[in-house]
Amino acid sequence: MQINTILETKDLRKYYGSVHAVDGVNLRVARGEIFGFLGPNGSGKTTTIGMILGLIHPSQGNVQLFGEPVSPFQTRILQKVGALVGLPSLVPYLSAKENLELIARLYPELPEGRINEILHIVGLEKAARRRVSEFSTGMKQRLGLAMAILNKPELLILDEPTNGMDPGGMRDIRNLIIVLADQGVTIFISSHLLYEVEQVCDRVAVLKQGRVVAEGKVKELHGRATSVQVRIPTTNKAANCLRELPGITAIRTNGASLLVSGVSSQEVIAHLTSNGLIPSEVISRGSDLESIFLELTESESKEN
Repeated sequence: MQINTILETKDLRKYYGSVHAVDGVNLRVARGEIFGFLGPNGSGKTTTIGMILGLIHPSQGNVQLFGEPVSPFQTRILQKVGALVGLPSLVPYLSAKENLELIARLYPELPEGRINEILHIVGLEKAARRRVSEFSTGMKQRLGLAMAILNKPELLILDEPTNGMDPGGMRDIRNLIIVLADQGVTIFISSHLLYEVEQVCDRVAVLKQGRVVAEGKVKELHGRATSVQVRIPTTNKAANCLRELPGITAIRTNGASLLVSGVSSQEVIAHLTSNGLIPSEVISRGSDLESIFLELTESESKEN
């Protein structure tokens, strides 16, 4: 019987003394999904991925891949998983092809020609015989991705896969992720590049201080969050005034304008005018993923 839930975490927690690096994370990723895992630095993303891959023992909770438990003592199911976490471990004095040949020894069932196929897929066929020590960071990331998909995994876990790449390389990796998903690979991608995530992901979860503060389809997150841009000469005074308006979730200053989240444009206008403040322009708009991310992960004290 085919398992439809590929990755699931239940009440996943990791404590380092008094620090709650991961604090009750519940995730469920379905077969064939591209799932985005977002959060600022220090939010617990990498620790969560470490527990998913059986590299870190949870303080509480559990991880299941393909319906089987995973821990540092239960790793058999990881044979179905490919991963690129951080900078790949490469042998610098060997070529790209030779590095892949080392990994290929772990998979004796690989078909002949698979290495050349992978080098072409990640755009390194012309650099196949160059020493890795001569590679740029972006090229090393491509080679790391090649290693992660060498054995045709059913689940691919990527942590900042476009790190160090130029816009063209980022586009190529984005297209590759889409192609892999079309071929049935389930992809779990952690990234701070919100535009990139928005282009490829079916669903996203946003992590803040070890906790998931939002999860859903990208379109659903767009639909539930709107922002109001207010142009007004006295931005500081207007911001202080709007903080008293119930429902406000975020206020950000953008030059001579304020970007207000959580309330409608009508509520903003009514509140300001009743306090003797007249805006010169008010524009209501749907939030992009970046605005939603900032709204969920930044406190007002940091925003103003």
